[in-house]
Amino acid sequence: MTAVSSFRSGFVVLAGRPNVGKSTLVNRLVGQKVAITAAVPQTTRTRLQAIVTLPHAQLIFVDTPGIHHPRHRLGEKMVRDARHALLDADVIVFMLDATAGVTPEDETVARALKGAGTPVVVALNKMDRVEPMALTALASVVGALGNFQAVLPISAAAGTNVDRLLEMLVGLLPEGPQYFPPEMLTDQSEQFLARELIREQAIKLTREELPHSVAVEIEEFADRPGKDLTYIRATLHVERDSHKKMLIGREGRLLKEIGRLARREIEALLERRVYLDLWVKTSKDWRDKDELIRAFYPE
Repeated sequence: MTAVSSFRSGFVVLAGRPNVGKSTLVNRLVGQKVAITAAVPQTTRTRLQAIVTLPHAQLIFVDTPGIHHPRHRLGEKMVRDARHALLDADVIVFMLDATAGVTPEDETVARALKGAGTPVVVALNKMDRVEPMALTALASVVGALGNFQAVLPISAAAGTNVDRLLEMLVGLLPEGPQYFPPEMLTDQSEQFLARELIREQAIKLTREELPHSVAVEIEEFADRPGKDLTYIRATLHVERDSHKKMLIGREGRLLKEIGRLARREIEALLERRVYLDLWVKTSKDWRDKDELIRAFYPE
């Protein structure tokens, strides 16, 4: 008699300092863009769940804000959310940037994981940019930071060893049910994803301090009957009037370019035409005001 194979499922939390490639790995695993990415630390501000369904398992990857030393109330919320996510994990992926070695913030994350009581796999990202001997030495140093199941070099951008990582994680999951339909890739709403795609373009087209101070609020998101069109009105909030001028740009050119690029991404996501109506507002020091943080990033 043939044994019935068991189905495994659970929550895999991606932990690490900011800008090590957690969101890039999520997109690679899912096979579609569900998390925004940028070469700016602290791009991810809220938890995002991405779903990978295999014939024998379902993994719910939880992309968290990077654990860092916060400088404002928003940062405190981000770190709190990241640490809270660890409590619900069945498996944790501790992700590091192999090109940077082990930083003090990486050591902070490692200490936080010691008390988690959950299996931890280390993913050394950007392995393709490090010499093999240096990578081996780094893996040894990282392995000494905790009691890890494995230390695996990967490249989230190129996909190297990502299948091996996935296979390893499945083996660590408990037996369990399929939580989501197989076609579902994320539990986030279309409005959430549209908001993040707008913010992604604002980040990529601005510099230095400005990306950190931008929040996007969706004020209207509605289908136009008979037009196969979705109207989206969104406000980009910044902390200073000088930031507002920078974001709008001369004769509104920068804001128009943000809108053009974001609309293209949102239309690909929604698979329909979009009219994107963008506005900019100064909300002074919003990152230190709990009521505005809750408004822009509701639980």
